[in-house]
Amino acid sequence: MTSDIAIDRAFAERLFDELAEHTTDAPGITRAAYGEGEQFAHEVMKREAAALGLSQRIDPAGNLYLTYEGRDPTLPGWVVGSHLDSVPHGGNFDGAAGVIAGLSAVRALVEAGVRPRRSVTVMAIRAEESNWFPLSYLGSRAALGLLPDASLDTPRADTGIALREHMARLGLDPAQVGTGKVHLDPKGLHGFVELHIEQGPVLGAEDVPIGLVTGISGSFRYRKARILGEWGHSGAVPRSHRHDAVFALADLITALDGLWAEVLADGETATITFGEVATPPDLHGFSKVPGEVGFCLDVRSLSPGCLERIHARLMELVARIETARGVTFDLGERSGSMPARLDESLRAQFAAVAQAQGVGFVEMASGAGHDTATFANAGVPSALVFLRNQNGSHNPDEAMRIEDFVVAADVIAHLLARDDNR
Repeated sequence: MTSDIAIDRAFAERLFDELAEHTTDAPGITRAAYGEGEQFAHEVMKREAAALGLSQRIDPAGNLYLTYEGRDPTLPGWVVGSHLDSVPHGGNFDGAAGVIAGLSAVRALVEAGVRPRRSVTVMAIRAEESNWFPLSYLGSRAALGLLPDASLDTPRADTGIALREHMARLGLDPAQVGTGKVHLDPKGLHGFVELHIEQGPVLGAEDVPIGLVTGISGSFRYRKARILGEWGHSGAVPRSHRHDAVFALADLITALDGLWAEVLADGETATITFGEVATPPDLHGFSKVPGEVGFCLDVRSLSPGCLERIHARLMELVARIETARGVTFDLGERSGSMPARLDESLRAQFAAVAQAQGVGFVEMASGAGHDTATFANAGVPSALVFLRNQNGSHNPDEAMRIEDFVVAADVIAHLLARDDNR
């Protein structure tokens, strides 16, 4: 009986506590992609799945699939999951909450004696955090056969060792990853569901525990951009003779901030962020005109057209500033991801279950990227459920309330138990 389905709070707390204890890296926790912390988290999930009698599979990229077989395993099944890696010195809940929610939901079904019509696979996805490898949605793209072979030569930010070597060290099969072979066939999926802590303040302000996400922003990024000017004496070089890299960057930042305001006034959604700005520490000095500055640029929007509008203006601004300031821009490689619109029908099913359970929710867009976007853009009906979370994410102070987690996992469990899913 679905009325017997209940999430075991103690089970979830035990898993969160175990992850925190073994992956603490003060301040916060660190679970590096294809590293010790992420691997530990995968082993924990495998152990718990074995205790529940779930079947287990690992694809060549190391994505983990833990399956509770449905009454009709020939039907396209559900995948519920998220990632287990973290940013350096991050929080314990980003990513892990989604995997533990999947296991908690399946455990509730098993304990209630409820076997859904469709099989349910809990997926622990590798390497979602691009801090480690500058590749969007590495693990989910590998699962769907969408990761180019050249990506395997990408070095990890902290070790300098290539992705393929990190995979091989864990006994995985990188030679199979870049071939385009599909390891999780979208045609065999009824739907993909990801629970993730909200990374902003909306749910807290609305005083509701969950958000049903309408779409996920795409992006373009320049991670290693530079402006090259000319070093000089701060007192001896007049303005008319300067080639000041920092003033050139200031021109760019100011102009893009103005463009951002225009975009918002036109009814579009976007964010523009210069997350890193620095002059070379081995060359800069108090009395020097800066001849070089490095920066990274991260632009996001739900609209592909808006992204291209901003990028086109960026190119115009670069050319204009180069002429005006006598500098040269070296933007480096462009990377990014496509925006994703999430499935309206699946979102409506979640809304119906939440209402039946008396759970408050809002519909909202996601400015941050999530693996759900990969599945949605591959044609899989996909849903992203945000969980109220205090103090943001990607920091040691993440403060998701366990009672909110239980509510969200309960909604997922009851959705999976429904036999009227089309």
